[in-house]
Amino acid sequence: MKNRIFRNTMLVMFFVVALCGVLILGVLYDHFTDELQDELINEATYITQGVEANGVDYLNQLEKIDTRITWVDTDGTVLYDNKVDVSTMENHGDRQEIKVAMTSSKGKSIRYSNTLAEKTIYYAVRIADGSVIRVSNTQSSVVQILKEMLRPVIVVLLMAFALAGVLAYRVAKQIMAPLDNIDFEHPEDAKVYDEMAPFISKIIRQNKQIKANMDVLQSQQQEFRLITENMQEGFIVIDKTAHILSYNSSALKLFGVNMEVENKSVLVLNRTDQFGKLVNDSLQGKHMEEIILLGDRYCNVYINPVMDKESVAGAIMILTDVTEKEERENLRREFSANVSHELKTPLTSISGIAEIIKNGIVDEKDIPKFAGNIYEEAKRLISLVEDIIKISRMDEMEGIPEKQPVDLCVVAQKTIENLRQTAVNKDIKIKQKGDSCQISGVEVILYEMIYNICDNAIKYNKQGGNVIVETGYEDEHAYIKVSDTGIGIPEEQLDRIFERFYRVDKSHSKNVGGTGLGLSIVKHGARLHNATIDISSALSKGTTITIRFGE
Repeated sequence: MKNRIFRNTMLVMFFVVALCGVLILGVLYDHFTDELQDELINEATYITQGVEANGVDYLNQLEKIDTRITWVDTDGTVLYDNKVDVSTMENHGDRQEIKVAMTSSKGKSIRYSNTLAEKTIYYAVRIADGSVIRVSNTQSSVVQILKEMLRPVIVVLLMAFALAGVLAYRVAKQIMAPLDNIDFEHPEDAKVYDEMAPFISKIIRQNKQIKANMDVLQSQQQEFRLITENMQEGFIVIDKTAHILSYNSSALKLFGVNMEVENKSVLVLNRTDQFGKLVNDSLQGKHMEEIILLGDRYCNVYINPVMDKESVAGAIMILTDVTEKEERENLRREFSANVSHELKTPLTSISGIAEIIKNGIVDEKDIPKFAGNIYEEAKRLISLVEDIIKISRMDEMEGIPEKQPVDLCVVAQKTIENLRQTAVNKDIKIKQKGDSCQISGVEVILYEMIYNICDNAIKYNKQGGNVIVETGYEDEHAYIKVSDTGIGIPEEQLDRIFERFYRVDKSHSKNVGGTGLGLSIVKHGARLHNATIDISSALSKGTTITIRFGE
């Protein structure tokens, strides 16, 4: 604005100076013209009196002067001229000033010369004998005067414009000083011209409106941030060039990234061809959904394009961790395959033995033996089905009684009593130690958990070995610990023993029996009771399994 004021001031000064120059030149030119005419009249009067008194002798005695003097006879013949040889001059009887003077005693005319850019003023006076004395003088035109004065005029104009520039700059600066000093955060404190009061009032109103809008925007942004930051799902907004505009911490966690990624390409999060294709296709206007593997986690990626009229302005990406679902699906498929296999084995055995008996191939004395085999396989089948039902119920949380106060020591004692005979048959000593400890739980499931751990401790123990069941508190948390002196578990298989149907030594497992679901039931029971399982083992030395509740 300061520049505009400066330019406009200079422009006004230019027009004012130019206009004043023209007006002054015009006034001076008219003034000098009038003075020239007055001088010619005075000269004509004096010369006329001299000629009337002394004739041509008066004219001859005049010193050389700039004014041209011409004496014209009554018939127009030039009798005298101080500038031109009269013999070469034509008759002047037709000259306007001569004609007027002969009829009315005085005459005047002005003639212009375009070639010389001059004008000549003529003044004629009739004397007593009827002849006419004419005086004349030449005056340059305005254009000619300007040409002659061009250099000094330019110098004066340059000086005037330099001075005008300095004054215009100072004026513009002084005008803008109050505006430049306005604090737009607090315009009410500004000291400005009275004419600026409406402008200041408008700024104050706009500041209030902007502040209100910013407060609303910040509130909405804060709400949006709180919502997105508390989402378990990952959330990412990208522009049409695939650069990240917004995101939440869950997204970075799912991608396994801990750096600042705003305004960076979303492809820095994952450089796989699968993810790149999802992003590129979404920016082509396609809705994309696919499960991808991010590290050791499965994520379902939804990408919706954001349209601006008919063009893609960007995309919104939602990532959902479906690892548990995928693992459950994998477990279900594996479980189905294992169940089919585990059920098929006893059923095949039962069917085969029954077919032999049906065809009469077996001697009557061997029938009880084969019937016993059928009975054992049926028991194994029933046990397998029961364990499958237990796990299914815990998976679906169906038919689970409500939690009640349970004493782990009492449940452990009951379990030991039920397994006492089994331990005696294998020459295993089983004993209990520890104090009473109360937890909130489902007694029947706790029993199954302790039973399965103790049962495995007996099955995979050495002859003459020991099993110790301990209950108590540690850091105010109840625990139950089962230790044995059995064959132990290889370290590389410790993470897999809780998988369904997994057996450490499959050949040995055939001898000891079991469904392969016992420790899987323990794992599900621990999850139900918000408990953790710790296991330590050494080959040929034994295994210790500890369940801690409420951690």
